[in-house]
Amino acid sequence: MKLISLITFLLSSCTQTPSEYFQQHNNTPDIRQKLSDLPLPKGYKRIIAGNNSFAVYARNIQLKSDNTVYLFSGIKKGNQSAQYAVLNIDVGNKDLQQCADAAMRLRAEYLFSQNRYNDIKFQFTNGFLCDFEHYANGYRVKFNGNNCSWIKQTGISYTHATLRKYLDLVYSYAGTKSLYNQMKPVSFSKIEPGDVLLQKREPYGHAVTVMDMAYNPQTKDTIFLLSQSYMPAQDIHILRNQMNDDLSPWYSVNGADIIETPEWTFTKNDLKFF
Repeated sequence: MKLISLITFLLSSCTQTPSEYFQQHNNTPDIRQKLSDLPLPKGYKRIIAGNNSFAVYARNIQLKSDNTVYLFSGIKKGNQSAQYAVLNIDVGNKDLQQCADAAMRLRAEYLFSQNRYNDIKFQFTNGFLCDFEHYANGYRVKFNGNNCSWIKQTGISYTHATLRKYLDLVYSYAGTKSLYNQMKPVSFSKIEPGDVLLQKREPYGHAVTVMDMAYNPQTKDTIFLLSQSYMPAQDIHILRNQMNDDLSPWYSVNGADIIETPEWTFTKNDLKFF
Protein backbone atom coordinates (compact mmCIF):
# COMPACT_ATOMS: atom_id res chain seq x y z
CA MET A 1 0.00 0.00 0.00
CA LYS A 2 1.37 3.40 -0.91
CA LEU A 3 1.84 5.47 2.21
CA ILE A 4 2.62 8.82 0.60
CA SER A 5 0.20 10.53 -1.76
CA LEU A 6 1.21 13.22 -4.19
CA ILE A 7 -0.14 16.09 -2.11
CA THR A 8 2.03 15.21 0.89
CA PHE A 9 5.25 16.07 -0.93
CA LEU A 10 6.97 19.28 0.15
CA LEU A 11 9.04 21.26 -2.30
CA SER A 12 12.66 22.24 -2.86
CA SER A 13 13.89 24.92 -5.25
CA CYS A 14 15.41 24.82 -8.72
CA THR A 15 13.91 26.90 -11.50
CA GLN A 16 16.11 26.97 -14.63
CA THR A 17 14.60 25.75 -17.88
CA PRO A 18 16.61 23.19 -19.86
CA SER A 19 17.35 25.78 -22.57
CA GLU A 20 18.55 28.37 -20.03
CA TYR A 21 20.69 25.73 -18.32
CA PHE A 22 22.54 24.68 -21.46
CA GLN A 23 22.97 28.22 -22.74
CA GLN A 24 24.62 29.10 -19.45
CA HIS A 25 26.94 26.10 -19.56
CA ASN A 26 27.70 26.14 -23.31
CA ASN A 27 25.89 22.86 -23.92
CA THR A 28 28.54 20.95 -21.97
CA PRO A 29 27.00 17.79 -20.46
CA ASP A 30 30.01 17.07 -18.23
CA ILE A 31 28.74 19.37 -15.46
CA ARG A 32 25.71 17.11 -15.04
CA GLN A 33 27.32 14.77 -12.55
CA LYS A 34 24.23 13.16 -11.06
CA LEU A 35 20.51 12.93 -11.68
CA SER A 36 19.68 15.85 -9.39
CA ASP A 37 21.74 18.09 -11.69
CA LEU A 38 19.21 17.75 -14.50
CA PRO A 39 17.46 21.11 -14.90
CA LEU A 40 13.81 21.89 -14.28
CA PRO A 41 11.43 24.00 -16.36
CA LYS A 42 10.84 27.47 -15.00
CA GLY A 43 8.54 27.60 -11.97
CA TYR A 44 8.96 23.95 -10.95
CA LYS A 45 10.53 22.70 -7.74
CA ARG A 46 11.66 19.19 -6.97
CA ILE A 47 9.59 17.34 -4.43
CA ILE A 48 11.21 16.79 -1.06
CA ALA A 49 11.21 13.11 -0.21
CA GLY A 50 12.34 11.14 2.83
CA ASN A 51 16.03 10.32 3.26
CA ASN A 52 15.39 6.64 2.65
CA SER A 53 13.12 7.13 -0.36
CA PHE A 54 13.71 5.96 -3.90
CA ALA A 55 13.65 9.60 -5.05
CA VAL A 56 16.63 10.52 -2.91
CA TYR A 57 18.49 7.39 -4.02
CA ALA A 58 17.78 8.13 -7.69
CA ARG A 59 18.87 11.77 -7.47
CA ASN A 60 22.30 10.61 -6.34
CA ILE A 61 22.83 8.22 -9.24
CA GLN A 62 25.88 9.35 -11.18
CA LEU A 63 25.55 10.29 -14.84
CA LYS A 64 28.04 9.41 -17.56
CA SER A 65 29.86 12.36 -19.09
CA ASP A 66 29.57 10.61 -22.46
CA ASN A 67 25.91 10.94 -23.40
CA THR A 68 26.12 7.99 -25.80
CA VAL A 69 24.09 4.83 -25.15
CA TYR A 70 26.14 1.67 -25.63
CA LEU A 71 24.92 -1.88 -26.01
CA PHE A 72 26.19 -4.70 -23.79
CA SER A 73 28.58 -5.61 -26.61
CA GLY A 74 30.29 -2.21 -26.40
CA ILE A 75 28.95 -0.88 -29.71
CA LYS A 76 26.81 2.22 -29.96
CA LYS A 77 23.04 1.86 -30.02
CA GLY A 78 21.59 2.66 -33.43
CA ASN A 79 19.06 5.17 -32.10
CA GLN A 80 20.88 7.93 -30.20
CA SER A 81 17.91 10.32 -30.15
CA ALA A 82 15.94 8.80 -27.26
CA GLN A 83 18.23 9.67 -24.34
CA TYR A 84 18.64 12.93 -22.47
CA ALA A 85 21.25 11.56 -20.07
CA VAL A 86 22.90 8.20 -19.39
CA LEU A 87 23.10 6.64 -15.94
CA ASN A 88 26.50 5.45 -14.77
CA ILE A 89 25.26 1.92 -14.05
CA ASP A 90 26.94 -1.05 -15.70
CA VAL A 91 24.97 -3.01 -18.28
CA GLY A 92 27.08 -6.18 -18.03
CA ASN A 93 28.61 -8.08 -20.94
CA LYS A 94 25.58 -10.24 -21.80
CA ASP A 95 22.29 -9.44 -23.51
CA LEU A 96 20.38 -9.59 -20.23
CA GLN A 97 19.68 -6.15 -18.73
CA GLN A 98 16.90 -5.08 -21.07
CA CYS A 99 13.73 -3.10 -20.26
CA ALA A 100 12.05 -4.88 -17.33
CA ASP A 101 15.50 -5.87 -16.12
CA ALA A 102 16.49 -2.20 -15.81
CA ALA A 103 13.42 -1.57 -13.65
CA MET A 104 14.41 -4.51 -11.45
CA ARG A 105 18.04 -3.33 -11.35
CA LEU A 106 17.05 0.10 -10.07
CA ARG A 107 14.71 -1.42 -7.50
CA ALA A 108 17.37 -3.86 -6.30
CA GLU A 109 20.14 -1.26 -6.13
CA TYR A 110 17.92 1.07 -4.13
CA LEU A 111 16.99 -1.63 -1.63
CA PHE A 112 20.60 -2.84 -1.43
CA SER A 113 21.74 0.70 -0.59
CA GLN A 114 19.28 0.65 2.33
CA ASN A 115 20.42 -2.82 3.50
CA ARG A 116 16.84 -4.01 2.86
CA TYR A 117 18.05 -7.36 1.58
CA ASN A 118 14.86 -9.23 2.46
CA ASP A 119 12.84 -6.94 0.17
CA ILE A 120 14.92 -7.79 -2.91
CA LYS A 121 12.82 -10.46 -4.58
CA PHE A 122 11.58 -10.94 -8.11
CA GLN A 123 9.23 -13.42 -9.67
CA PHE A 124 10.30 -15.71 -12.50
CA THR A 125 8.01 -16.19 -15.48
CA ASN A 126 7.01 -19.59 -14.07
CA GLY A 127 5.88 -17.95 -10.80
CA PHE A 128 8.90 -18.90 -8.67
CA LEU A 129 9.82 -16.07 -6.25
CA CYS A 130 13.60 -15.65 -6.41
CA ASP A 131 14.75 -13.69 -3.37
CA PHE A 132 18.19 -12.23 -2.76
CA GLU A 133 18.49 -13.49 0.83
CA HIS A 134 18.41 -17.13 -0.27
CA TYR A 135 21.04 -16.36 -2.91
CA ALA A 136 23.24 -14.35 -0.53
CA ASN A 137 23.07 -17.20 2.00
CA GLY A 138 24.61 -19.57 -0.52
CA TYR A 139 21.52 -21.14 -2.07
CA ARG A 140 21.16 -21.58 -5.81
CA VAL A 141 18.11 -22.32 -7.90
CA LYS A 142 17.65 -25.93 -9.00
CA PHE A 143 15.56 -26.35 -12.13
CA ASN A 144 13.44 -29.43 -12.72
CA GLY A 145 11.44 -28.84 -15.85
CA ASN A 146 9.25 -25.83 -15.13
CA ASN A 147 9.71 -26.18 -11.37
CA CYS A 148 12.32 -24.46 -9.22
CA SER A 149 13.69 -25.03 -5.73
CA TRP A 150 16.59 -23.76 -3.62
CA ILE A 151 19.63 -25.91 -2.90
CA LYS A 152 22.55 -24.94 -0.64
CA GLN A 153 25.76 -24.78 -2.65
CA THR A 154 28.15 -22.15 -1.29
CA GLY A 155 28.94 -19.77 1.55
CA ILE A 156 27.28 -16.57 2.68
CA SER A 157 28.01 -13.37 0.76
CA TYR A 158 26.10 -10.09 0.86
CA THR A 159 28.51 -8.18 -1.40
CA HIS A 160 27.50 -6.08 -4.37
CA ALA A 161 29.22 -8.61 -6.63
CA THR A 162 26.83 -11.23 -5.26
CA LEU A 163 23.90 -8.93 -5.99
CA ARG A 164 25.04 -8.59 -9.62
CA LYS A 165 25.26 -12.36 -10.04
CA TYR A 166 21.81 -12.72 -8.47
CA LEU A 167 20.39 -10.13 -10.85
CA ASP A 168 21.86 -11.86 -13.91
CA LEU A 169 20.00 -14.97 -12.77
CA VAL A 170 16.79 -12.99 -12.39
CA TYR A 171 17.19 -11.36 -15.80
CA SER A 172 17.48 -14.80 -17.38
CA TYR A 173 14.12 -16.05 -16.07
CA ALA A 174 12.05 -12.89 -15.48
CA GLY A 175 10.72 -10.22 -17.80
CA THR A 176 7.82 -7.89 -18.48
CA LYS A 177 5.22 -10.63 -17.99
CA SER A 178 6.51 -11.75 -14.59
CA LEU A 179 7.09 -8.16 -13.45
CA TYR A 180 3.56 -7.29 -14.54
CA ASN A 181 2.23 -10.11 -12.36
CA GLN A 182 4.40 -9.13 -9.40
CA MET A 183 3.64 -5.42 -9.35
CA LYS A 184 0.33 -3.79 -8.40
CA PRO A 185 -1.64 -1.19 -10.35
CA VAL A 186 -1.92 2.33 -8.97
CA SER A 187 -3.85 5.43 -9.98
CA PHE A 188 -1.79 7.90 -12.00
CA SER A 189 -2.85 10.63 -9.57
CA LYS A 190 -0.71 8.85 -6.96
CA ILE A 191 2.41 8.49 -9.09
CA GLU A 192 5.70 8.39 -7.15
CA PRO A 193 9.38 7.90 -7.95
CA GLY A 194 10.08 4.17 -8.17
CA ASP A 195 6.78 3.41 -9.89
CA VAL A 196 6.92 1.73 -13.30
CA LEU A 197 4.97 2.20 -16.52
CA LEU A 198 4.63 -1.40 -17.66
CA GLN A 199 3.00 -3.20 -20.55
CA LYS A 200 3.06 -6.91 -21.29
CA ARG A 201 2.54 -7.64 -24.96
CA GLU A 202 3.25 -10.49 -27.35
CA PRO A 203 5.97 -11.29 -28.07
CA TYR A 204 7.37 -8.76 -25.59
CA GLY A 205 6.37 -5.63 -23.68
CA HIS A 206 8.20 -2.69 -22.20
CA ALA A 207 8.86 -0.99 -18.86
CA VAL A 208 10.15 2.46 -17.85
CA THR A 209 10.82 3.69 -14.32
CA VAL A 210 9.69 6.97 -12.74
CA MET A 211 12.96 8.48 -11.48
CA ASP A 212 12.11 11.90 -10.06
CA MET A 213 9.24 14.37 -9.76
CA ALA A 214 8.73 18.10 -9.46
CA TYR A 215 5.82 20.45 -8.88
CA ASN A 216 4.76 23.92 -9.97
CA PRO A 217 2.94 25.61 -7.06
CA GLN A 218 1.38 28.22 -9.36
CA THR A 219 0.02 25.99 -12.13
CA LYS A 220 -0.44 22.95 -9.83
CA ASP A 221 1.24 20.82 -12.49
CA THR A 222 3.41 17.84 -11.55
CA ILE A 223 6.15 16.51 -13.80
CA PHE A 224 8.25 13.35 -13.77
CA LEU A 225 11.38 11.80 -15.30
CA LEU A 226 11.48 8.36 -16.94
CA SER A 227 14.38 5.94 -17.46
CA GLN A 228 14.69 2.83 -19.58
CA SER A 229 16.88 0.15 -21.03
CA TYR A 230 15.79 -1.54 -24.25
CA MET A 231 16.65 -4.37 -26.59
CA PRO A 232 19.41 -5.41 -26.98
CA ALA A 233 20.62 -4.80 -23.42
CA GLN A 234 22.00 -1.28 -23.17
CA ASP A 235 22.89 1.58 -20.83
CA ILE A 236 19.99 2.76 -18.68
CA HIS A 237 19.13 6.26 -19.80
CA ILE A 238 16.81 9.16 -19.03
CA LEU A 239 14.25 9.56 -21.79
CA ARG A 240 13.61 12.72 -23.73
CA ASN A 241 10.06 14.01 -24.08
CA GLN A 242 9.93 14.29 -27.85
CA MET A 243 6.32 15.48 -27.74
CA ASN A 244 7.18 18.60 -25.73
CA ASP A 245 10.62 20.13 -26.28
CA ASP A 246 9.97 22.90 -23.77
CA LEU A 247 9.29 20.39 -21.00
CA SER A 248 11.76 17.68 -22.04
CA PRO A 249 13.10 15.54 -20.46
CA TRP A 250 10.17 15.92 -18.06
CA TYR A 251 6.63 14.62 -18.63
CA SER A 252 3.48 16.19 -17.19
CA VAL A 253 1.08 14.29 -14.95
CA ASN A 254 -1.65 16.57 -16.32
CA GLY A 255 -0.82 15.67 -19.90
CA ALA A 256 -2.74 13.39 -22.23
CA ASP A 257 -3.77 9.89 -21.17
CA ILE A 258 -1.38 8.59 -23.82
CA ILE A 259 2.28 8.87 -22.79
CA GLU A 260 4.50 8.90 -25.86
CA THR A 261 8.07 7.98 -25.01
CA PRO A 262 10.72 7.87 -27.76
CA GLU A 263 10.50 4.11 -28.29
CA TRP A 264 7.17 3.05 -26.73
CA THR A 265 3.63 4.30 -26.14
CA PHE A 266 2.05 3.91 -22.71
CA THR A 267 -1.23 4.94 -21.14
CA LYS A 268 -1.82 6.23 -17.64
CA ASN A 269 -3.49 2.90 -16.84
CA ASP A 270 -0.08 1.20 -17.22
CA LEU A 271 1.30 2.57 -13.95
CA LYS A 272 2.35 -0.01 -11.34
CA PHE A 273 4.22 -0.06 -8.02
CA PHE A 274 6.13 -2.65 -5.97
